[in-house]
Amino acid sequence: MASIDKEIMIKAPVEKIFNFVIKSSNLVQLWPSLLEVNNEKLLPNDGYSARWVYKMAGIIFRGKSECTDVAPYRWISVKCEGTVDSTMTWTFRSKDNISTKVTVTLDYQVHLPLLNRLAENIIIKMNDRESELVLGNLREFLEKN
Repeated sequence: MASIDKEIMIKAPVEKIFNFVIKSSNLVQLWPSLLEVNNEKLLPNDGYSARWVYKMAGIIFRGKSECTDVAPYRWISVKCEGTVDSTMTWTFRSKDNISTKVTVTLDYQVHLPLLNRLAENIIIKMNDRESELVLGNLREFLEKN
């Protein structure tokens, strides 16, 4: 199992960031490899479930996600199932009600039996880079809007 842990400071209130990130369909605006989110449904815990299509290294991955744990304005934990099983945890720490430290932790496993160790390492590096890009896009989007 691979793990990625990234953080960024965003000049926006925690409520604004949390309310944007919790809705799966908003992530398409930030995540270059996330091609589609559909069948999004509000859950009793105020999180969302959805189906998604993701493209990495020319390979299309399909799956579903569900917010399994939600602590408003503190964290969101999302379980994803498909070709890639993962748990993504977003943590939000307000510094002064003007800026917020956002951390994303991704634990995942790729289920491709023909995938050799070299290709797996390349995918891990791609996911690491993309996690930084997503957080950068989140900062740019929310600081402008």
